[in-house]
Amino acid sequence: MSDKAVNNAPKLWAGRFSQETDALVHQFNASLSFDRRLWPYDIQGSLAHVKMLGKCGIIPAEDSQTIVAGLETLAADLETGTAALDPGAEDVHMAVESLLTQRLGPVAGKLHTARSRNDQVATDIRLYVKDALADLGGKAERVQSRLIELASQNLDTLLPGVTHMQHAQPVRLAHHLLAYFWMLSRDRERLVDAWKRTDMLPLGAGALAGTTFPIDRHFVAQELGFAGVVENSLDAVSDRDFAIETVSAVAILMMHLSRLSEELILWSSPEFGFVEMGDNVTTGSSIMPQKKNPDVAELLRGKTGRVYGDLTALLTIMKSLPLAYNKDMQEDKEPLFDALDTASISLSVLHTLLENIAFKIERMARALHGDFSTATDLADYLVRQGLPFRQAHEVVGKIVGRCVAEGRALEDLSADDLAEASPLFTGVDAPALISPRGSADARAAYGGTGKAAVEAQLERAQSWLEARRPAA
Repeated sequence: MSDKAVNNAPKLWAGRFSQETDALVHQFNASLSFDRRLWPYDIQGSLAHVKMLGKCGIIPAEDSQTIVAGLETLAADLETGTAALDPGAEDVHMAVESLLTQRLGPVAGKLHTARSRNDQVATDIRLYVKDALADLGGKAERVQSRLIELASQNLDTLLPGVTHMQHAQPVRLAHHLLAYFWMLSRDRERLVDAWKRTDMLPLGAGALAGTTFPIDRHFVAQELGFAGVVENSLDAVSDRDFAIETVSAVAILMMHLSRLSEELILWSSPEFGFVEMGDNVTTGSSIMPQKKNPDVAELLRGKTGRVYGDLTALLTIMKSLPLAYNKDMQEDKEPLFDALDTASISLSVLHTLLENIAFKIERMARALHGDFSTATDLADYLVRQGLPFRQAHEVVGKIVGRCVAEGRALEDLSADDLAEASPLFTGVDAPALISPRGSADARAAYGGTGKAAVEAQLERAQSWLEARRPAA
């Protein structure tokens, strides 16, 4: 595109100006390159607005009907590619209005009655964010459903549970996977909360002070599916809390995806060997023929930082801005769009990854042998015999220390070995007490890793999903 073409693009506000906008200034000021995705919402908002103008008698009913028909035809043409936004337009709003004016003539100019680009863009973004949040919720639900499937298939699979990346206690793989299910449940609740605060109409606020025309904002809200209207015109055009809250929720969601990704990366390494990722979700090395790299999980982990940057950008853009609208706020769209796009593809690709992994159950079981992860069960046994826990902890700590010094595992201890450590162990069934499966099953309390507890948790997880699925 030439500088001249850019510079000569029509400006709907040019009446007060005696010089054309400098080409570089136009380029710097323009937003069409990134806000063009808002055109369906811009037309949607314009349709509701012009219907209201006709209903309230602010413009003649026949003019309202003409503009409605023109907007509907334009939307269809843009959708099919029959029409295209002028790349020289300053922003999506001017691009749409210019196309409409080319088709309808001067009557199209009545569309902007009782409206500013300030409340127009705020409305477009809210409509866009509502759809994007619904999309993320649906994709998060797919991941949750897959986690439930994997958990159901691995009720009897045990692996070392860790704290500080050290073997701690045996847990069920199903229990481990369901931890991520509940993380995503909180993510979805945050997305719903953000959606509620996005679901308020700013249109009708004008540039900042409202309008002198007798508009009906509640009619427009109903037409566009908003729950209500923003109460204060200054707040309506200058509020981006909903965008910040949305990206904040998305950042937490991405953090959860990064945690699961990190574990899958570790588990796929030879040192762990707990999971095998399919060839269709991994990549190779350009120099090392043997490599099979978990690039999908690594990128999920890396893109989390990108979304954190988007959140920081939004917070910084809005920091210290005086009321009402400021051009700084044009910079809200790129980080907002980027965060939503990144989370959307991340959830989709994580679902694909989870569809193409296989857990190495025997390797997980072998990892529990000799790891001392049932030591707490020995201490708990002594407590049940009447010994205070702190003393029981010391007794078992000495048992572990002796085993380490002698190169033995807890599984190697006999009943006599335990009785030597404490008379309270006399006559105990040592293998049963030290068994990883027995250890896991003993944790039958609500929310624990015992089989019955995990089965009950699975039922609650499934019920949580069902309760939030839209009625058919």
